[in-house]
Amino acid sequence: MSIGSAAPGGCHVERSETSLGIAGCTTGGKTSEILRVAQNDTYGQDSAMSPPRLQFAHLPTPIETLPRLSDALGGPRLLIKRDDQTGLAFGGNKTRKLEFLLAEAREQDARTLISGGALQSNHCRQTAAAAGRFGFKCILVLTGEKPKQPSANLLLDELFGAEIIYVADRKARDRVLQETFDRAGKNGMKPYLVPYGGSSPTGALGYAFAMKELVEQNIRADWVVFATSSGGTQAGLLLGQRVFGYKGKLLGISVDESEEWLKEHVAELASSTSLKLGKHIKFTPDEVLANAHYCSAGYGVLTEQEREAIRLFANLEGLLLDPVYTGRAAAGMIDLIRKRFFKKDETVLFLHTGGQPALFADQYASKI
Repeated sequence: MSIGSAAPGGCHVERSETSLGIAGCTTGGKTSEILRVAQNDTYGQDSAMSPPRLQFAHLPTPIETLPRLSDALGGPRLLIKRDDQTGLAFGGNKTRKLEFLLAEAREQDARTLISGGALQSNHCRQTAAAAGRFGFKCILVLTGEKPKQPSANLLLDELFGAEIIYVADRKARDRVLQETFDRAGKNGMKPYLVPYGGSSPTGALGYAFAMKELVEQNIRADWVVFATSSGGTQAGLLLGQRVFGYKGKLLGISVDESEEWLKEHVAELASSTSLKLGKHIKFTPDEVLANAHYCSAGYGVLTEQEREAIRLFANLEGLLLDPVYTGRAAAGMIDLIRKRFFKKDETVLFLHTGGQPALFADQYASKI
């Protein structure tokens, strides 16, 4: 799409310059318009498939240097890509995925978004916010007991108008989620099921195009390090790496899953996502780099490693991490730097996927 041109349906695209001199894209006009993504020339402009997308994220997200952290660790040059600044409800990586998921929901004439997650789910917070912005009803199935006073992400879920169904046992969540979806369908609510973490082929497109954005920012990074769990972010990055020509390596630090599961799942999801772009690419588990050495404590269990990472980023760079995802991924990256996993002359980019509201959750605030 040319600079300053009218997008399909009369939605206008404007160009503005950020402080880093990187062109940014903002949309005006009707927020309900669905835009179609132009594909990279090397991937096939003549493809019949051009995925629908609602453009509401604040993109491109900036890239910053982390000189004091790098000096303190005696390690490689460190950068950070601020996907905590995607603009929707305190930002985060799920916003990129929701641009494609909500467009798909619109095309299916859905009226209700249904999703699930942990009590302090960042994904559910952003889903609830997107539902409010675009006129959907939202129902969230969350694992945990209903607290006397909601805090952090749960408080925000309520502010965004989501209906919340509490499930005490995580093992029962899938069943309750399906029952909720079926009941909504029978009641004429036209539900659309947003997968856990937004991690479906449609959602993973968000990070395929995030990789395109990174390549266009023209900043050399030998490694991109990030938190991985449901696999959608990593699958999208892996596909984007192949399609848009990123030459570095992608390393996912597991929050809760085994290395074997991540390799299999991410490869399969990246392969399925490629079909959304009109050309099948077969990825194998060997192409997926994942490290599960830092998740033995369990999901959402704060250890000394996460505490140290959160405090180092805050004290040395004025940056806030969350206690579940970026705190664990940063802890893994810091440990790997200390073990000389990265070469000192390399550049490592940490992808900040957001989640800071969880810092204020009752279960974490007193432990950080």
